[in-house]
Amino acid sequence: MEQVLKYSVVVPVYNSAASLRELCSRLEKALGQFNYEIILVDDGSKDESWSIINSLQDTANGKIIGVRFSRNYGQHSALLCGFTFCTGDYIITMDDDLQHPPEEINKLIAKQAETNADVVYGIYISKQHSTARNAGSFYVRKSAEVTGESTGYGSSFRLIKKFIVDRIASNQASTFYYLDELFYWYTTSFARASVEHHPRKFGESGYTFSKLLKLYSDIVFTYSAFPLKLMTYAGFIFSVLTFSAAAFFAVRKLFFRGHFGFTALMVTVLFTASVLMFCMGIIGQYLFRIYQSQHSKPLYSIREIKKQ
Repeated sequence: MEQVLKYSVVVPVYNSAASLRELCSRLEKALGQFNYEIILVDDGSKDESWSIINSLQDTANGKIIGVRFSRNYGQHSALLCGFTFCTGDYIITMDDDLQHPPEEINKLIAKQAETNADVVYGIYISKQHSTARNAGSFYVRKSAEVTGESTGYGSSFRLIKKFIVDRIASNQASTFYYLDELFYWYTTSFARASVEHHPRKFGESGYTFSKLLKLYSDIVFTYSAFPLKLMTYAGFIFSVLTFSAAAFFAVRKLFFRGHFGFTALMVTVLFTASVLMFCMGIIGQYLFRIYQSQHSKPLYSIREIKKQ
């Protein structure tokens, strides 16, 4: 008898009461031909999201698992929590705002069957975000590519083999996780499927400019030594420049009786001090993350679990 594959869909939920019923209804239709489960992780929502998750779970015949955080911990923490509840052979991650059409899941499944890739990303044909959000997302991805070892492409709409999810879920020793970077630690087998990306129907995105900036900072300083390398290279270059300038003024003073004025002196001193402060700031960021890791704070705290 042929084995029936099971799919686990993990959805981080934050203030999405308006979209949850439609999301689950469309997921049921899209995955009706498969054996599946849906894990909804309420990431500290301030609206009626948890109440709706409860009502959906009561009528889902065991297909829906609801998990409620004690406060907001962020999308990646919600996904990591959802991974610990997955029982499927493949895990699908997607957003809660219907910008990832559930009907497009079949494209991810088909691409995985075609390529046997460990991770399949849904790459949007045309993004329906604001210009600022698109620019911020692009900058984050390119930074991850340049400063780390990731592929530089990806999205939160993806299909992942279970063994990768199990390894990630069992090794939660950090205070910050960027999943696209972690995937590259465990595999180089990636594929891409072109998918639709729809405009947001309800509310506004939780990713503000400040949150994207913080995400960028966390990626750079947690998964890369690039700032330290940059500091080393910059220190070498500025040392050469400073030595050259000192030699120039020494020769000018000795042989041409030139004068090294107060303005030039102050510019040199202030420039050197600013470089040193910048380097100390980089070191401080790494020390801060070491300090955080020593506290061993949990990535999330579960207040309630709803399942049959």
